[in-house]
Amino acid sequence: MEAAIKQKLTDDLKQAMRNGDRVKTSVIRLLMAAIQNAEIARQTTLGDQELLGIVAKEVRQRKESITAFNKGDREDLAAQEETEMAILKEYLPQQLSREEIIVTARNVILAVGAQGPGDKGKVMPKLIAEMKGRADGREINTVVTELLS
Repeated sequence: MEAAIKQKLTDDLKQAMRNGDRVKTSVIRLLMAAIQNAEIARQTTLGDQELLGIVAKEVRQRKESITAFNKGDREDLAAQEETEMAILKEYLPQQLSREEIIVTARNVILAVGAQGPGDKGKVMPKLIAEMKGRADGREINTVVTELLS
């Protein structure tokens, strides 16, 4: 089965090329290359959940680049990264708010019977799997640490 995200990327790439949108064409090609590299590395076709992880990773890389460029007074490069990040975010589902992460984390903590910081290893894998692509892993980690303290 062809992943829905891959099909959307292919369709969007064709449309961007027809429209002469060089930035969007470039971003989609880079994303498709990252997906292909991941599939080659894992020697399997990836499903939508894994693809969301790759898109989220690309968005996270753009955020880090923006921070670095802003520190180095390179607003031109930071603006370019922000444009690319906006295009990539189109392929992610609606991001969860901090409050939504807290509610879901509390439910998982109750479900696994976690008591304190030592039980973080029981909570994180289930929570990350449940929120894949809808919340940043660092944000999830922060919430779980606060709740288990």
